[in-house]
Amino acid sequence: MEMVKCFMIVLILGLCHVSMAAPLEEKKSSRKTYIVHMAKSEMPPSFQHHTHWYDSSLKSVSGSAAMLYTYDNVIHGFSTQLTDEEAEQLESQPGILAVLPEVRYELHTTRTPEFLGLSQAAALFPESESASEVVIGVLDTGVWPESKSFADTGLGPIPSSWKGACESGTNFTSANCNKKLIGARYFAKGYEAALGAIDETKESRSPRDDDGHGTHTASTAAGSVVEGASLFGYAQGTARGMATRARVAVYKVCWIGGCFSSDILAAMEKAIDDNVNVLSMSLGGGMSDYYRDSVAIGSFAAMEKGILVSCSAGNAGPAPYSLSNVAPWITTVGAGTLDRDFPAFVSLGNGKNFSGVSLYRGSPLPGKMLPFVYAGNASNATNGNLCMMDTLIPEKVAGKIVLCDRGMNARVQKGAVVKAAGGIGMVLSNTAANGEELVADAHLLPATAVGQKSGDAIRDYLFSNPNPTVTILFEGTKVGIEPSPVVAAFSSRGPNSITSEILKPDMIAPGVNILAGWSGAVGPTGLATDTRRVDFNIISGTSMSCPHVSGLAGLLKAAHPDWSPAAIRSALMTTAYTEYKNKQKMQDVATGKPSTPFDHGAGHVDPVSALNPGLVYDLTAEDYLGFLCALNYTEFQIRSLARRNFSCDASKRYRVTDLNYPSFAVNFDSVMGGSNVVKHTRTLTNVGSPGTYKVSVSPETPGVKISVEPQTLSFSQANEKKSYTVTFSGSSQATGTNVFARLEWSDGKYTVSSPIAISWT
Repeated sequence: MEMVKCFMIVLILGLCHVSMAAPLEEKKSSRKTYIVHMAKSEMPPSFQHHTHWYDSSLKSVSGSAAMLYTYDNVIHGFSTQLTDEEAEQLESQPGILAVLPEVRYELHTTRTPEFLGLSQAAALFPESESASEVVIGVLDTGVWPESKSFADTGLGPIPSSWKGACESGTNFTSANCNKKLIGARYFAKGYEAALGAIDETKESRSPRDDDGHGTHTASTAAGSVVEGASLFGYAQGTARGMATRARVAVYKVCWIGGCFSSDILAAMEKAIDDNVNVLSMSLGGGMSDYYRDSVAIGSFAAMEKGILVSCSAGNAGPAPYSLSNVAPWITTVGAGTLDRDFPAFVSLGNGKNFSGVSLYRGSPLPGKMLPFVYAGNASNATNGNLCMMDTLIPEKVAGKIVLCDRGMNARVQKGAVVKAAGGIGMVLSNTAANGEELVADAHLLPATAVGQKSGDAIRDYLFSNPNPTVTILFEGTKVGIEPSPVVAAFSSRGPNSITSEILKPDMIAPGVNILAGWSGAVGPTGLATDTRRVDFNIISGTSMSCPHVSGLAGLLKAAHPDWSPAAIRSALMTTAYTEYKNKQKMQDVATGKPSTPFDHGAGHVDPVSALNPGLVYDLTAEDYLGFLCALNYTEFQIRSLARRNFSCDASKRYRVTDLNYPSFAVNFDSVMGGSNVVKHTRTLTNVGSPGTYKVSVSPETPGVKISVEPQTLSFSQANEKKSYTVTFSGSSQATGTNVFARLEWSDGKYTVSSPIAISWT
């Protein structure tokens, strides 16, 4: 299906993203939540159970503190509220690996199946019992169980491997679950410890979704087939998730006040116990080392249990180094567009027309040209052009269409401000920050959004004409838009700020103007003043692209139950595309030029090809431990992350470039002068028919010689492994220079592609 919306608390961001804030300021200034990592193997023999040891350790520094959660799968340890002094005292005790302050995360806030080729290729994917054995877990704002996307018609018994539960709470009972929605839990101890008891008049202390975001992501990943789905008639058609027969388990970890790391870890702990196969997390992990990042830590444990973790890349693009969730054991997903649009034209009194987009459906504008005013000229506020709350002068906007500039507050809220001041319509103009990227909204009044260039021309008209007039022409839904996909400007970009030798994002998937299920507790804009209620909503963000990949991973898991998370990700990456059918390079809407691997990773997902990739780059937990050794992690840091005693072999040379990743990120030192040489070693596993593969690298890379040894790999049987080495020899280049290429192995039947990004720093 499709989806997109932002948590109400992040509506101010315009798109739904979840970035990691600084460690929290709690409601009690003296105490805040900490996550305590314990060395479980060092438990003194006097304790019968590790929880007794945890409790004793806590009581030794605080007589009043209680454990919020204990953890055993994702970390060994617990979360609690401490003063800074108590935390320091606890960290100095034997058996304590780390005491880390809690972090608040936020959300990264019917055409897709056809666009991805799934509708014609249904026969290729198992619709049998294997597909309905897959369970996709979604960590988000909960679920609206009455949505038709969670109907269980035609599904057999709940898989016998399922160990989860359907928890009761505000407006939610176990009867709300069924054979589709097989699990629903909520986690609020961290949230309530930080911000006080949940106000149940404003949000449900249960798995129920009062926000919409969680229902949208869950139905995108695995929603049932729903005919006649639309938002006010827009995007009319059959809505379906990526894995329509997979089961859904929701874990509510995000609330009005954000998503708290102690709750996120507790949810991942339960999801592992419950036996999910895929975890979908459209929330942000920020930019911290892996051993301090709760999402990375929990995902490592999930990976060890064979669970693929799919996360959104973030909505902080097009700035470089803006990615979240970059751990190599996480599948990191950026956003692209569909071939569908919702045009709404601005027609000026001088006869000029400008194209925009809108999802407005309501009372039409009068059938004539209408008076037009620039918000900056109808306000006494210095930022009056932004149509912030209470900044417009009613006498100057009443009965007029208002031009507002994008920025600061939510796009839909600007329309509400215009409407409250007596305006009858709005033209929303992008500024340089958003360029030509257009995101459609279900505005509360007749409104359309235009790009920066159109906005500048419209503003010029307003300033030069003494009696400007305008109207807006709504054109409904158009499909077949070209080029598509293009990389969304908001989609976060590489390079990877934590480990520059790991190329991220991994791939892009549909994330702009996505139709999917919605909560009945909130209108499509998420504004309190929006009294409309819809079954489906259209929203945008990497929050929407992430569950597309989660669902596709579920399909691949059903087809290949023995594949590891790394093998599934590899299949999606090595079959992704970076060219249109006309052989033109995929475009970046932020620049109007071809996108690069820092924007799209391996490319746009192609699930039909991913089903049968020929070869895969596989990885085990031991490989990732070697990667941590290559990062020079201490024994304590590795134990915090991997929950085990592991010592790096002093006699072994660990190299990040040896991690068997399906992409290549190469860093040269621009200061060294002369030649830089970097070697990457990779191993391919045959999952297709026997064949002899030959390697090619294209295009020519200025300043870099790329050689591959051997140049041919022959596979005679399934699961056979063959290794190769790529040598990158770079001449001196200016700092900031980037060169991109693509390495491909092909036997004439399969093509296994890897992106290459080379940087001089």
